[in-house]
Amino acid sequence: MVLTEQDPLTEPETRPTRSPRQRPVARRVDVDGLAFRVLSSARPDADAPPVVLVHGIGVSHRYLSRLHDELSAHRTVVSIDLPGFGGLPKPGVDLDVPAMARALGQVLAGLELGPVVLLGHSMGSQWVVETAVQRPQIVTTVVAMGPVADERHRTILRQSSALALDTLLEPPTVNAIVLRDYLRCGPRWYLTQLRHMLAYRLEDRVAELTVPLLIIRGGADPIAGLEWCRRLRENARAADLVVIPGHHHVAQQSAPRAVASALLALTA
Repeated sequence: MVLTEQDPLTEPETRPTRSPRQRPVARRVDVDGLAFRVLSSARPDADAPPVVLVHGIGVSHRYLSRLHDELSAHRTVVSIDLPGFGGLPKPGVDLDVPAMARALGQVLAGLELGPVVLLGHSMGSQWVVETAVQRPQIVTTVVAMGPVADERHRTILRQSSALALDTLLEPPTVNAIVLRDYLRCGPRWYLTQLRHMLAYRLEDRVAELTVPLLIIRGGADPIAGLEWCRRLRENARAADLVVIPGHHHVAQQSAPRAVASALLALTA
């Protein structure tokens, strides 16, 4: 069951009739010397906005693959790997959240998808919110999933402790994907981005959004707490909060159908 805070006893609308899935097509896109990977599953017959998925710190599209697959039966879906992640070349310059968002916005504009539903997981929530603040014309809805950094975890020690706890709770298949991507990312680029992640005040930036915000969290997520997510909802001009009961920080991979159901119902 997917719980919304507005109506905790009901599920979102029934999922649309499923269409055949297709394997995503991958290509590299370079913007201002920065390498991105774009994986697309086109569905021209879809009558709702495309969905773009952005990973979090240290990882790649691989831990969004089950959600991508689920959504691609109903919408055009694009997963994007950011510079330095998923085996892509490390940038020769430092990129804070606004700089990464500017480059991501250029990639999205170049894809010519029209306005999209822009979903980011974990630190990805910062990149997509910032992108929507900078370029509201290319976004219909922002989805912040497992958003960071929770006020309780704004030091490296506290963030690491919450991550370690989540690792103990996640399925082994999820941990295997995350660990492999962390190794490909490497400690230097991870720590560089971690510094930016802890400094970025998501609660202030959501207040600057002019498009709706959807917040999704696993009901047992130790990284993005419930009170933190409620605060983000309250700070935004228009926002919904959805909880996936019994799942943790990487709910999009452990419960992809529940996450897709909520997203499809609330961004139709």
